[in-house]
Amino acid sequence: MDRKAMYKMINSKKAVMIGCGFVGSASVFALMQSGLFTEIVLIDADKNKAEGEAMDISHGIPFASPMKIYAGDYDDVADAAIVIISAGAGQKPGETRLDLVNKNVSIFKSIIPEIAKRNFAGIMLVVANPVDILTQVAIKLSGLPENRVIGSGTVLDSARLRYKLGEHLSVDSRSVHAFIVGEHGDSEVVAWSSANVSGVPLSEMCEMRGHYKHKENTAEIATAVKNSAYEIINKKHATYYGIAMSVKRICEVIMRDEKSILPVSHMIHGVYDIDGVALSMPAIVGADGIESDIPINLSGEEALKLKESADSLKKIMETIEL
Repeated sequence: MDRKAMYKMINSKKAVMIGCGFVGSASVFALMQSGLFTEIVLIDADKNKAEGEAMDISHGIPFASPMKIYAGDYDDVADAAIVIISAGAGQKPGETRLDLVNKNVSIFKSIIPEIAKRNFAGIMLVVANPVDILTQVAIKLSGLPENRVIGSGTVLDSARLRYKLGEHLSVDSRSVHAFIVGEHGDSEVVAWSSANVSGVPLSEMCEMRGHYKHKENTAEIATAVKNSAYEIINKKHATYYGIAMSVKRICEVIMRDEKSILPVSHMIHGVYDIDGVALSMPAIVGADGIESDIPINLSGEEALKLKESADSLKKIMETIEL
């Protein structure tokens, strides 16, 4: 890429959302209120849908910051800072995220090459499920450096965990520091060993708040977090507000070069004997995407479960033809 194009990309305050379903539209609505961008472009196979969502969300601009929100096409990705991909089949009641693999890999085979043709030089953020598999598919199909292709991963799962722990302990969930790692899905792992509340180990904080059944309580919270998406889908057929806020947070970190630590999905090389697979581990995220992994303390059992999670994703990747 020539210097002029690189300068233009670095100074871009333009985001492109590919896919205007529940998740894509809710995410654009959240981003409209964030003030991070001066332009947000919506792309969808149904152009009328993209135009309608752009019009509707634009009518909130007088209550936010000046910007342009409009329907566009793949030419709009050329000078974007971030391209967010939420396009794909939605998860149906009773369906796992991994059941979506073949449907959404096919969709990505039509989307990613179109982005690659435009010499896109920003950050690609994958939100569609199964997000870990699709993040790795996006890396292979786009030819982008691994650090510039990020999946939303377990950012939402970790937020759900923090919310549940905040409720359990009657403390502000923002003071809870806890990660879910591995697959964004059924094999996800709660890193209980490193969980704390403002530096106080979780078990100690629980006892301070009158909770002593650690094994039962943690098992109940982990199950509730893992099943929350299924529960929401059964009740209202889709989840979108929580992931929209997760997308906004990831975009904040990138656009402000915050170098914050987020459990995003990215290629893992050599962490806990895992190599060559995309899944979520805490990483420093900034303007260049993934800067580096952050070591996280796991118990022997947690590390074993993480390896099993990685192996299950790797087996699925081996069945996909790209």
